[in-house]
Amino acid sequence: METSDAASAFAALGQETRLGLVRILLTEAPHGLSAGEIATRLGVPSSTLSFHLAALERAGLTHSVRQGRQITYAARLIGIRQLLGFLTETCCAGRPELCGDLARLMPDQDPPATGMTAAFNVLFLCTHNSARSIMAEAILQKFGGVRFRAYSAGSEPAPQPNPEVLVKLRTLGHDTEKLRSKSWHDFTGPNAPRLDFVLTLCDTPDGQECPDFEGLAVTSAWPLPDPAKFTGSVIERAALLNELYASLTRRIEIFMALPFASLDRMALKARLDELAGGGILARIGGR
Repeated sequence: METSDAASAFAALGQETRLGLVRILLTEAPHGLSAGEIATRLGVPSSTLSFHLAALERAGLTHSVRQGRQITYAARLIGIRQLLGFLTETCCAGRPELCGDLARLMPDQDPPATGMTAAFNVLFLCTHNSARSIMAEAILQKFGGVRFRAYSAGSEPAPQPNPEVLVKLRTLGHDTEKLRSKSWHDFTGPNAPRLDFVLTLCDTPDGQECPDFEGLAVTSAWPLPDPAKFTGSVIERAALLNELYASLTRRIEIFMALPFASLDRMALKARLDELAGGGILARIGGR
C-alpha cells in the first residue's frame, strides 16, 4: 500500500460515524448489510449514511454489491488488511511477528462478488433540464473519470436539450449522444441511483423553482442565468455560452478536487456553498 493510499484511508476513518460504520460491517463480514440496517444500528439518517458510505468506499475500506434492487455494503477485508500491513511492515526492525503481525488476522482476499465502482453520484438540477444542468452533466461526465457519476434533471423538463448548448458541447469535444431532458422524478424511485450530491443551477432570483432534495444528499445552490434568456446576435449568445461553460467548468474542477475523505457533511456543504458566487456569473447576469 502506498503512503498516500494509507493517508486517505486513515482520513476516512478519522470520523466517529465512519469508524463505527466500519466496526459494524466487520461484525457481519464477509456478508455485509443493507443501508437501512446500517442506519438503524448507527442511529443516523439515510442521507448522512450515504455520504459516509461513499467516503469509505472511495478509500478502499468498504465495497457495495447490487443484489436485485437492493445494495449490500460490506467491509473490504483486503483493504483493511493492507492498511494493517502498512502499519506493521516496518515493525521491530523488520520482524512484524513481534507486534502480532496484525495484517495476518485479516483474510488475504475478499470473497468473490459482483463489485460496483466506488464513485459519488452527482445530480445537477435546473427547471427545464435543457441547458445549464445538461452542460454540467456533460462536463463532469467527461472530466470526472471513475470517481464521479454525473446526472441531470429538471422540475419541468423540456422536450429536448437546447440545440445551441448541444452544438457548443460538441464543439468542445463532449459526447452529446446520450444527453436528454429528464424529470427529477426519475431520481426519487426505488430504482434510482443513490445520490451523494444535488447541485441546483436555477436562476432563483428570476422566480424559477427547483425541486427540494434536502435530506437525501449533500445539497447546494449554484444559481446561473438561463441561456434561453440570452439575447443578442449569434456571436453574442455564443460568447455568453462560452462564459457559462467556463464558469461551470471552474466550479466542477474545484468540486472534484475537494478532500472528500477528510470533510464531514457540513464542511462539504459549506465548501460547495462557497462556489455559488463568481465574477463571470455577475457579468453574464448583467447582460
